[in-house]
Amino acid sequence: MRLHVGCAMWSHRSWPGHRLPPTERLRHYASWCDAVEGNTTFYATPARDTVASWAAQTDPDFRFVLKLPKVITHERRLTDVDQPLRAFLDAIEPLGPRAHALWIQLPGSFAPADVPALGRFLEQLPRSHRYAVEVRHPAFFTDARAARMLGATLAAARAEWIPFDTTAFFTSPPTSDAERDAWTKKPRLPLRSLALTDRPIVRYLGRDDPTRTVEGWQRWVDLTVTWLREGRSPTMFIHTPDNADAPALARRFHDEVRARVPGLDALPEPIPVEPLTLF
Repeated sequence: MRLHVGCAMWSHRSWPGHRLPPTERLRHYASWCDAVEGNTTFYATPARDTVASWAAQTDPDFRFVLKLPKVITHERRLTDVDQPLRAFLDAIEPLGPRAHALWIQLPGSFAPADVPALGRFLEQLPRSHRYAVEVRHPAFFTDARAARMLGATLAAARAEWIPFDTTAFFTSPPTSDAERDAWTKKPRLPLRSLALTDRPIVRYLGRDDPTRTVEGWQRWVDLTVTWLREGRSPTMFIHTPDNADAPALARRFHDEVRARVPGLDALPEPIPVEPLTLF
């Protein structure tokens, strides 16, 4: 029984570890949170040496949820992708067990008619990894038949369905520049909260006001407690529009769940950041 929590990145200009050398920032982040979204891999497959440095900065039970490159998911739409897929899998091999799941984020244009292509793609993937899929076409959330078809395809491959919960964010108009920017970019979809596997993954977007973020995640606290009691090991990613407080909020989410599930292990104590000096 384990709850992992994390953020959309491991370095941010407002976080305590930002002033550390780049090669130390992940190590510092990993003392705050024990999971991270690998969003950068969407834009380019990293060098194997770079990935090895990520492994060196984290414990084996740290979780990376790595997004497949866009050439696979968005440009080629899961077809004729053998070469970029092999290159990606080879690059991330140094992570070993830290590669918790490979994240297949599909474009909003990926519709129910495209589910057979997803099924064929999932069938060809090596069983050495877990897989999790995020869809953004509205029909998967409003059409019961489309949801069942996708769910059955994922279940056949033992893949998870990642919800990106933006419902708390869209409850009222934005009040900051970061919120106004997110208002135009984030998907506005109905809530989905059904886990398909024993390791559900959730992405939650709150507000820049921490109080409102905490208010909006209470349903996820309840569900996470239920999942843990069922023997599942969920991973929760906390987003806010500016992400300034995301690591502290992720730890708070873990604390709220642990208060109701006392057997849950505590997160590590954050590494203190030494002040920079001239000597």
